[in-house]
Amino acid sequence: MCGITGYITNKVSATELNDSVRSLAHRGPDYQAVFTDDKVGLGHARLSILDLSEQANQPMVSHSGRFVMVYNGEVYNFKELAKKHQINPKTTSDSEVILELFEKLGKDFLNELNGMFAGAIYDKQEKSLFLFRDRLGIKPLFYFFDGANFAFASEIKALLKYRILKKNLKLNHSVIADFLHLGYVPEPYTIFDNIYKFPAGNFATFSNGKLNIEPFWVAEEKILPETVIDFQAAKKRLNDLLISSVENRMISDVPLGTFLSGGIDSSLVTAVAQSLSAKPVKTFSIGFRERKFNESVYAKKVADYLKTDHHEFIVSEKDVLDLTDSFFDIYDEPFADSSGFPTMLVSRLAKRYVTVALSGDGGDELFHGYGMYRWAKRLANPAIGAARKPVAAVLSMLSNRHKRAAGLFRYLDKERIKSHIFSQEQYLFSALELQDLLVEKVSFTLQENLDVPRNLTPAEAQSLFDLKNYLKDDLLVKVDRASMQSALEVRVPLLDHRIVEFALNLHPSLKIKGKEQKYLLKQVLYDYVPEEFFARPKWGFSIPLEKWLRTDLKYLLDKYTSKEMVERFGIVNFDRVEQLKNRYLSGVDYLYNRLWAIIALHKTMEKYFDGAK
Repeated sequence: MCGITGYITNKVSATELNDSVRSLAHRGPDYQAVFTDDKVGLGHARLSILDLSEQANQPMVSHSGRFVMVYNGEVYNFKELAKKHQINPKTTSDSEVILELFEKLGKDFLNELNGMFAGAIYDKQEKSLFLFRDRLGIKPLFYFFDGANFAFASEIKALLKYRILKKNLKLNHSVIADFLHLGYVPEPYTIFDNIYKFPAGNFATFSNGKLNIEPFWVAEEKILPETVIDFQAAKKRLNDLLISSVENRMISDVPLGTFLSGGIDSSLVTAVAQSLSAKPVKTFSIGFRERKFNESVYAKKVADYLKTDHHEFIVSEKDVLDLTDSFFDIYDEPFADSSGFPTMLVSRLAKRYVTVALSGDGGDELFHGYGMYRWAKRLANPAIGAARKPVAAVLSMLSNRHKRAAGLFRYLDKERIKSHIFSQEQYLFSALELQDLLVEKVSFTLQENLDVPRNLTPAEAQSLFDLKNYLKDDLLVKVDRASMQSALEVRVPLLDHRIVEFALNLHPSLKIKGKEQKYLLKQVLYDYVPEEFFARPKWGFSIPLEKWLRTDLKYLLDKYTSKEMVERFGIVNFDRVEQLKNRYLSGVDYLYNRLWAIIALHKTMEKYFDGAK
């Protein structure tokens, strides 16, 4: 795992390139180096995982001397690919195999990779740059392009070391509504004009001042006309895929463990890993002193049953509050997912013992684990649609829980129902609320409707939306930044593209059976860990933010929703913000995340734009 950066322009100096690499040292503390050639610069910060020798350092030059690569991630099938394509590597690193494969196959090499990756390969002969990013967007890649000058990096902070960007930094107004609606800025945009997220599952060539981006993997194109409905066959196939995926992701020349929350997904990944290991796997969990937020007891129960080498950290409010400033800094743009706090803490804990950790991300999106999939089904019912306004009116007169549910019935446009459901399940602003909140006219960049070869159920459509958006631009971003802040590599076995393609073509009845969500995944898990261990309601990986914004974090609420701050940036209507804050402080607790999003937005504005609109 590493950090990468580079450019093609004559307006960047060697000093700026080195500064850019140093800004990524948290991602790669073991070795940093650069390559320059005329108007081209490449930089790499290495976290050594496979082949710890100097020969595996980057920037790496191909055997022929023609190509130079900087690359971030892991490709797990590199040994098989080397054998298949008769590559004789000089190292035992995946990087060398990837580079030689590119020279042999060109862009088609991407279809053979199994892993998480983002990279850039410079062709010294053609003076061109080839960029690529993994199918699901597990590894980050950003780029700057103004029509003439091009630069890329693993994180925005590294791009901002190039003066050509920094001096022309402008706010991207078009994504403000998206952020307040979703809690993240959706690909391909960022909060900055001319800085973009390189799209997942794509490659690009930059040559002669022109950038051409093309897909090599598209999730909706992997959906088949028919689904798999045979339970026994599906269960066996899923178990086989999980064993293969986890086994591949346990390849490492440094210590490895797993995140274990005690929930379905992390327990399954840990159980499979332990079944493949000759010694106890190191497992890591955290809990909060607030009992409602403490799942560590469930994690320990699973760890004891599997006989893992378990490490538990009980977090105090101070542990989290001490991270507040760094939380906003590591994401480089507004980011409202407060579960980044516990992810940062469990990563710090794990780093004391290991350099690689496996996580269970992806299970909810692939196997229908979220409550919003039930809401998608409900709101697609024509009878409910016809009665939604009176239903919302009645619910809004009841308890806070019912008031929150009322918001689900108040959507503006059926064509944007998926993002509406998501926003309300995340306690964020609906499109209707944004019409009153935002000073400028509301517009969204995120497109929801996709062409697929079969009619999807509402739950399937909602989960595909989450896979392509929430998972990629929120959850995977959270895990990457939070873990790499501690130089910890996190691998996600459930997002092996073979498992993703399998799950996309499962019959819905194997995902939700009656009231049982993630049915097939659970049936595989119960062959490893007793079912009774999981007889409890689902609870997310979260902090008591609703409480803390009234107490220890109230200083953030007071400062970043103040009249001075709101008017300084002129994005939101102060009267609406004040009304929202007063309702929250008077007991309408579910409004906390809307306020947290405003705090995150104004924190970013304060850091980068200093009052400029």
